[in-house]
Amino acid sequence: MRDLFVTAIILSSLPLIFMRPWIGILMWSWIAYMNPHRLTWGFAYNMPFAALVAGVTLLSVLFGRGKTEPWPRSGTLALWIVFVLWMCFTTLFALNPDEATFELNRCLKIQLFAILTVWLMQGRERINWLVLVIVLSLGFFGVKGGLFALRTAGTARVMGPPDSYIADNNTLALALIMTLPLMRYYLTETKKKWMRYALWAAMPITAISVLASQSRGALLATISMLAFLLMRTKKRGFLAFLVVIGMPILINWMPESWSSRMATIQTYEQDGSAMGRISAWNFAWNLALHRPIVGGGFETFTPELFRIYAPTPDIVQGPHSIYFEVLGEHGFVGLALFLGLGFAAYRRAGAAVKLIDSRGEAAKELGWARELCAMLQTSLVGYAVGGAFLGLAYFDLPYHMIALILLTSSFVERKLGLVGLKEKKRPAYDFAREQGRPADAQPHAPNTP
Repeated sequence: MRDLFVTAIILSSLPLIFMRPWIGILMWSWIAYMNPHRLTWGFAYNMPFAALVAGVTLLSVLFGRGKTEPWPRSGTLALWIVFVLWMCFTTLFALNPDEATFELNRCLKIQLFAILTVWLMQGRERINWLVLVIVLSLGFFGVKGGLFALRTAGTARVMGPPDSYIADNNTLALALIMTLPLMRYYLTETKKKWMRYALWAAMPITAISVLASQSRGALLATISMLAFLLMRTKKRGFLAFLVVIGMPILINWMPESWSSRMATIQTYEQDGSAMGRISAWNFAWNLALHRPIVGGGFETFTPELFRIYAPTPDIVQGPHSIYFEVLGEHGFVGLALFLGLGFAAYRRAGAAVKLIDSRGEAAKELGWARELCAMLQTSLVGYAVGGAFLGLAYFDLPYHMIALILLTSSFVERKLGLVGLKEKKRPAYDFAREQGRPADAQPHAPNTP
């Protein structure tokens, strides 16, 4: 029954995607984050639904449907494209060419649709639809995992959908951490009471799911993200009250096994898993020193290469760090591009927040954009900290957040008549044209989904 239900939803969306390719971005995101086919048990489990949606979306774009505003003028986007091209270049010199080529193909699909998002999802309404799809898709596992943790008193780890980027407890926890600020944004954006009540309930349950994952990196990311959120939000007093009251309650509720695992953060020398990660990081560093420009290419964390570059070759692990993953696979140049992209996106979001604040009442209707940029910054902080202990350098979500930053900041520029966050004498952004209303219609922000 699940197989038929998932298949029917995806197949019925194809005509809509062909007419409006931006719907293809939403369907791709739903499949990428919720992995609905992985929740089935029959023929749909291995169906190439993502490829089907991608093909129809690209066909629609080639036919010129879904015309939108020009590409945002941004050095961040240019840096992003350079990083993608660099991954293609390093694959030419990969130490495991067959496996690297396969991984590059998968990575390019993700990057293509993340960059295509910047073109097709312009406008407040489409931005909000994308945020909503991400929140619902990942929030499903947050609520499901949180309720499971409550039922088992936190003794069992919360896991993600099988055969996906977020299948294990650590990767799911990081994805949920990055989703929590988007839940907070949509809570302030939606006017529907039932949605607000649902989000108020989903956020603490998702936080329980993060803790119940028993991921040490997730704990550090949560603390960092909450500290940053307290600095970025305007209602920091109420949020601080919830954190001070809620966090001790949640931590005390967790079982002894959770406390023992978290305690190994301070005694990592006695923990085999932690020492294995350090060995993998040393492996990536030694490999990058030997091949500083191109690294080893995709899929270099193998037993054969560990015997050459790892200090303890008998302990073979994945990268367990977005930074060492990129360093080992794409060299110091790739790491510089990766770090530069994240920093540029973070700065662009901050510049949009400062610009809106500087305009005061003149930019009051852009309050939603300010809130979204601030929450996206918070998500990037969570990714930067949690990603230091997890190998999720090529996961869709951080790149979708960069796309959302570009979309939202560019919307602010057009609305205020700016280019590249520098003033230029030209008309302000035409809300009427975006919504297809007559030019003399009273402008107002589009309704949220």
